[in-house]
Order: sequence, then structure tokens, then C-alpha cells
Amino acid sequence: MRNFFLRQFDWVALNDRSYAFMFEKLGTEEVVSVDCETTGLNPHKDDIVTIAAVKIRGNKILTREAFRVSVNPEAVMPATSIKVHQIRKSDVAAERPIRKVLPALLRFIGNRPLVGYYIDFDVRMLNKDVFNMLNIGLQNPLIDVCDLYYSRKYGTAPPGTQLDLKFSSIQRDLELPVLQAHDAFNDAVSAAQMYVVLSDMARRGIRLKRSRDWSQPSMPLG
Repeated sequence: MRNFFLRQFDWVALNDRSYAFMFEKLGTEEVVSVDCETTGLNPHKDDIVTIAAVKIRGNKILTREAFRVSVNPEAVMPATSIKVHQIRKSDVAAERPIRKVLPALLRFIGNRPLVGYYIDFDVRMLNKDVFNMLNIGLQNPLIDVCDLYYSRKYGTAPPGTQLDLKFSSIQRDLELPVLQAHDAFNDAVSAAQMYVVLSDMARRGIRLKRSRDWSQPSMPLG
């Protein structure tokens, strides 16, 4: 979470007080899983194409209350990104620009913690446009499912242990259903599933088993 002084600075910089709810103390245990598909991986020059957000209440993923929307990006849609998410410029040409979409998204997520797979990237993409709109960035606490998975899988691993934090590997290890990848809604739901399972494991003190890495030296037996 942003520290006290940065939040105070942002509170002063906020140019629209109707968004003061972003600074309110959490009044619920809900979190929101968020995913964005983009024109590329550079927040400075690339834009969002689709956004999905799904609320999580306890161990329930509220897919019926999901926020999902397509965006008409200003950035060029390169062939490399089209190959990833299968969205062409013509597919979103009639959609609204991000500045028209953000108000509804911000009110949907409120001040709840944001969950995601490498959530920092999605927030950087969103913050570019949130800043243009409000003169500040998102204030929400961030929860990365990679960190939760690392804690359950590799938290007690010896130095030099080979890590596998790929999205598909986490799904497989947690025995979760595989949804069509690089779809904002599906990825948000999958990240939500990871969060629910890993949070439950953390509460019960359960760790994931690691396969023996025979490339690492073993302890002497005697």
C-alpha cells in the first residue's frame, strides 16, 4: 500500500472530490481481481484494449457481478499483440475510449485491494489514464498471486531452487480449470481462483510440494 505521506500528497493533488472514496478506509473484506489486455507491454506508449474486474467475497468469486469492457485504443495495434489476444483494431473501433470507461471501473473497484497475476503491470497501464483523469494514481492495495504462490511453494526452498511462476504452471499445480488464456475476463477469473485457493492454504498453513531438483547438491547422509 502507498505510504501515509504519498497518500496525503495524492489527496491534495486529487482534482475531483467525487472520487474521495479511493482514500476511504476499507469497510469490507472484498477484493477485486483485475486483468487488462493491451496493445503491448510498454505502459508509456501502449494502451488498454479490454478490461475485466471480478469481485471476490470470502471464498466466493462473483462472476455475475463482473465488470468487463472493450476499449478503443489510441495506440497502434501491432501484429504481435493481435497474435496474443486475437483482438484486431477493427474489433474495438466502435468502442469507447479509455477516458469514458474509467469512471465506471473506478467506482466498481472502489478502495478494495486489487488481485492479479503480475498485477503491477495492469496497474501501471491503468494509472497512465487514471492520472490523466484525476491527477493521481490508484490508491488500492495490491495482491499479486505470484507472491502468494511463491510463499506456499518456495517460501522455505533452499537458495538456488529453480522457480516456475508461469500462469499455466500455477493453474496446473493448484489443479484449477484452464480457461482460454489472454482473455481479460477469463484471466481475471483464473487469478481470482488462484487467490481463493492460495489464501485458504495460507490460513490452514498448507504448503505446496516441490519436486526434488537433482541438479542441486544433496546433504551428506553420513
